[in-house]
Parts: sequence; C-alpha cells; structure tokens
Amino acid sequence: MHARKTIITCAVTGNITRPDQHPGLPVTPAQIAQASLDAASAGAAAVHIHVRDPVTGRPSMELALYAEVIERIREQNRDLIINLTTGPGGRFVPRDDDPKLAAPGTTLMAPERRVEHIVALRPDICSLDLNTMNSGDEIVVNTPKNVTRMAAAIRAAGVKPELEIFDSGDLHLARDLIASGVLEGPGLWSLVTGVKYGFSASPETLLYARSLLPDGAVWGAFGIGRYEFPMVAQSWLAGGHVRVGLEDNLYLTKGVLAASNAALVERARDIVISLGGSVASPRDAREILQLKMG
Repeated sequence: MHARKTIITCAVTGNITRPDQHPGLPVTPAQIAQASLDAASAGAAAVHIHVRDPVTGRPSMELALYAEVIERIREQNRDLIINLTTGPGGRFVPRDDDPKLAAPGTTLMAPERRVEHIVALRPDICSLDLNTMNSGDEIVVNTPKNVTRMAAAIRAAGVKPELEIFDSGDLHLARDLIASGVLEGPGLWSLVTGVKYGFSASPETLLYARSLLPDGAVWGAFGIGRYEFPMVAQSWLAGGHVRVGLEDNLYLTKGVLAASNAALVERARDIVISLGGSVASPRDAREILQLKMG
C-alpha cells in the first residue's frame, strides 16, 4: 500500500501579521516570491499569496504587485501551484455613534473588484471566503449574493476556487451554492480552525466539519497560532491536506519565532512523514486537484 500523498500549502504573508511581529515576514514582491520558492524547496506543493505595499508593509490589492510575484515565481518554478487570495475587501467597521455607517478600517467593496486580479492573472487557484462573522470589533461580510458574483467571475476566468470555511454555516451556504449551480461540486475545501468565534481547533470540530462535506470533496484543514502544528496532524489523520505559513503562525515552538516560511513547511513535512504519510510534489498535487500541468 502506497502512503497517501498529502498537499502542503504555505500561506507566506497574509494580511494580518505585521512586519514588526516578525523580522522575516515577506513584504515586497521579491521577498514574497522568494519565500514561495523556498517553501516549495522545503516540500510545499502550493503557495497561498497576499501582497503588501512594499513601503509600508500594509496589505494591498494592487494588481501589479500580484503580477510581479507570479512572474518572479514562474521564472524559476513552473509547477508550483499558485493560490491567490480574494479575502481583502470584505471587512466592515461600524461607527460607534452610528453603526450603519462605516468607520476607518472598513474595506468593503464591490465583489468584482475583489477578484480583478484573478480575472487578469488567472492563477491555478484562488480562495473564496464564505464567512460572515465577528472579527475582533469588526465584521467580515460575505453575503450569498456577493459570493455568487465573485464565484461567477472566478468561474469565467477558468480558476478553481478554494472554499474557505470558518464555521458550519459557511459550509451549508457553499453546499447550497453547489446545489444551485453557482459553484462546481464536489469542490476544493479549506477548513479554518482556531479563529476566535469560528471553528475551534479540536478533533471533534474537525470530524464534524468533515462529515458535512460532499462526497468526493478534496479538502484540507489548518490551525491559527499555537494550533498550527496540532492541526497538521489532525487533518492528516482525518484524511485531509495541510497548510502552514507565517500568515497563520509565527512560531516554531512556544516563544521561538520560526526562521522562515520554509522552516514551518519543513516541520509540517516531518509531521506528515512521521505519521506514515508522504508529501505531494507540485505535479502530484496538480493531478489530485485536476489542474493543468505547469
């Protein structure tokens, strides 16, 4: 019996982690691309990419920055699976004196604007968030109508959506969208655990979420912060793929910053192999996900 091939995705920078929290957080397109290539060398078959303003380090949605990151990666690696985020643009901060009005920090924008870079650049995969939830004192808003508009643009671009699921309601919404033909089933799913007010990072929660997935779904799960490596093991044991990276967690062990994204990937690879699994190459992962070869 051959060991099941497990896809490791590396989320290299995200939009919440700050440069002052980790001196090695990639910020510029060159740094993000190099972090992606290093993660691939360590065993990642896919990279999940946000971009940042190269000067301030703050989250950005600039098309040119995404294009530069992809170009730099493809100059050296044609097979690595590129997964671009569509998460930015969904945050609402209510004003204290009039909650129906937006306060500074609100990023809500038309769904089509959130996927402009997907339509233009046509990556292998893009994330599609289905969560409407509390996030600190703010709210992340992804209404069924707006998700439908984003899904239509993603499908027209020929890109595979990765359905990001933060709680069980998101999963029911996604299944309804599959039933109505908005999304193609059985789908590629990513179960997000350890985010406050979302799925807890526990075996019981993971198995419950898995039980709601359509037959034949390809899925993975990951944990935020200290839950990152326990969820690598739990997802593998439950039959799923895994994700690590500085977007999700900065530490290799308690109080010890990971040297790099690649170091987090190496730890995930070691966990998978120690449990009896094997790690998918980018070409293996393209076959599993039914993506065209690079």
